Amino acid sequence: MAATGDDAAAMDSISRAPAAQLAALNAAASLSCPAEAPEEVAESPAVAPKKPSTNSDGGVETAEEAVEPAESDINELCTDMFEKMAVFLQGELTGTCEDYRLLENMNKLTSLKYMEMKDISINISRNLQDLNNKYASLQPYLDQINQIEEQVSSLEQAAYKLDAYSKKLEARFKKLEKR
Repeated sequence: MAATGDDAAAMDSISRAPAAQLAALNAAASLSCPAEAPEEVAESPAVAPKKPSTNSDGGVETAEEAVEPAESDINELCTDMFEKMAVFLQGELTGTCEDYRLLENMNKLTSLKYMEMKDISINISRNLQDLNNKYASLQPYLDQINQIEEQVSSLEQAAYKLDAYSKKLEARFKKLEKR
């Protein structure tokens, strides 16, 4: 029974996986010794990949033969990889630097705000102290006002008593006058 659709794609990717691993190992080996002689490159000719073929045993696909890429391709790929890695790392470092600059600016602004708040609190403290001194200097006058208010209150009570007594006296006088 032949594989179709997703199964065929999965089988194809499995059959290609060892070739990809071998290519990665070859790339790593060429990085460790990049000064290989040109004759050796010529001795290992690139083998063209075989097309997956189906045999008469139910259409089973066979694996591709591993192909070693040419050294110039590996060098180009390595150079490209290092350039892209450099761009990536540069971007990461730039982002981190920007974050630190932002944090530094935020710290400076916060410091300025705290200095402003310190100045405001010093002014408030000074004004409160001035008000307390003025209140202390006015305290004798306030005490006199309180004494005067008590005296006025007692005089008012005396005036009400006197008024009540005068009304009683007037009533008695009228009573005596009638007789």
